[in-house]
Amino acid sequence: MRRLPYVAGYFYPAEPETLVSMIESFLPRKYEPQEAVGVVSPHAGYEYSGPVAAAVYASVEIPEDVIILAPAHKPIRSLFAIYDSGSWVTPLGEVAINNQLAELILEGNSEVKRDKEAHRKEHSIEVQVPFLQYFQKNLTLVPILVSHEAGFPDLEDLGQAIASAVKKYERKVLLVASTDMSHYISQKMAEELDFKAISFIQKLDARGLFEVVVTYGISMCGFQPTTALLVAARLLGAREGKLIRYQTSGDRTGDYHEVVGYAGLALY
Repeated sequence: MRRLPYVAGYFYPAEPETLVSMIESFLPRKYEPQEAVGVVSPHAGYEYSGPVAAAVYASVEIPEDVIILAPAHKPIRSLFAIYDSGSWVTPLGEVAINNQLAELILEGNSEVKRDKEAHRKEHSIEVQVPFLQYFQKNLTLVPILVSHEAGFPDLEDLGQAIASAVKKYERKVLLVASTDMSHYISQKMAEELDFKAISFIQKLDARGLFEVVVTYGISMCGFQPTTALLVAARLLGAREGKLIRYQTSGDRTGDYHEVVGYAGLALY
């Protein structure tokens, strides 16, 4: 089964050459990719969050195998919906789903369910893929959507299952958490709240991130996938998170009254 693009021509260009040109226009002038356990990357339209996503992906070595954790913006039937076989298609080509790695995750957590339909109209994973394809031509994916109903114990279990699967897989795997930060508040308030959350990502403090988002009502749509990522990253040897770039939609539009925040971090 091939998962076809849903937001091409809307969140990002549908024409391959235009898409590549846009990605390249966002890249830092100089970058030295380093080996990383994972990254946190935004998932808005490229016009708004593309520079942050490009900066974070340019900062790390992209292996062939990638697991992407992302929020489901609409209700899904399970806590965790995995796309476990087949392929994903973007304007830059077709990417194989890593069925072996997906099966290892399924074996390790009964809350992870095979559910391709959950992914069909969700953008939060799709927008990450062209950046990954740009840097890694032999890419394979394991896409996992996370329900907004997942609590901290659920996310901790997911993170542990992912770490266990990666260890059993015995090849380099990059973990990606897809999230935007605060939504539709002033620039000043967005920065204040977002950096509360960012500070816990930098410390790889999964519980701290979960609790600060809930306590302060931070509208970080992917805090649950990011929480699971932090659990897994620690178990896989990561020791710190580095903020690569932060900006808001206001930095792109000039309107700072009502912004969305975007943060890109690498976990080493």
